[in-house]
Amino acid sequence: MKISGSLVLYRSRKDQFEAAIANFLHAAVDAILYVVDNSPEPLESDYFSHERVVYVHSGANIGFGAGHNRAIRRACPASDLHLILNPDIRFESDVIERLWQMFQSDPGLVVAMPKIVYPDGSLQRLCKLLPSPVDLLVRRFLPLRSLRQKLDFRYEMHELCQEKPSEVPTLSGCFLVVRSDVLAELGGFDERYFMYMEDVDLVRRLAMKGRALYVPSATVIHEYAKGSYRNYRLLGYHVRSAISYFNKWGWFFDSHRRATNRHCARNINRATVATQAERDGSSGVTAQGIEL
Repeated sequence: MKISGSLVLYRSRKDQFEAAIANFLHAAVDAILYVVDNSPEPLESDYFSHERVVYVHSGANIGFGAGHNRAIRRACPASDLHLILNPDIRFESDVIERLWQMFQSDPGLVVAMPKIVYPDGSLQRLCKLLPSPVDLLVRRFLPLRSLRQKLDFRYEMHELCQEKPSEVPTLSGCFLVVRSDVLAELGGFDERYFMYMEDVDLVRRLAMKGRALYVPSATVIHEYAKGSYRNYRLLGYHVRSAISYFNKWGWFFDSHRRATNRHCARNINRATVATQAERDGSSGVTAQGIEL
């Protein structure tokens, strides 16, 4: 099975992206990594001349999805799996191997994401339901912390099993392994999203072609910045992308979202009951439901 990868840079820190490139080259032997640089002036690194790195300078900030699409169009015809990678990711070589094995054993699997943690080892809750306007727009600006936490518990699927693989509606684009033929068939990312929501949209479309799987047995480190929580310009990008997303998929009438989220909630509840029963040695344990 052949693997390719893509990494999009924009004024990125050299120590960050060089570490990500080094991890990829070490973990994916013989794989090709396409580095698309959206910075105004080309960044510099000895890795850009590596025999398994293809460096492309866009000459303009064309956006996250459009940058990856430049790589996807060149990489996917020749590879079986494609890794979409952020520059602030760190991972060991066994991560790709574990995910590779999942794809080999499951022909219906089209996209997978490992467990994502902060540098201190704490979990980043990047597995989510398909978002509603309440999840993306109302929840963000709620003044009551207790109400935000209640919505987060549901939307971020805090009851999701961290011991076994699970099908989930939304995976993060910081580290995604995708079947190359399906990715090419869909045309990669929807480029109407300049920044934010492009991964939600892509995984939603991929999951219509097969299974989207969260694999907690493999772990990567992500220096997640949540820039839109501190930068009003990035917040503007996030809001505009959310509007584009709901204009595309539906604001309040989205039957696919409703059915998918309900199915996911039922699976989480069943897994919670089964896991608790295994721990307690009893089949009579009940789990708290998720209201959608």
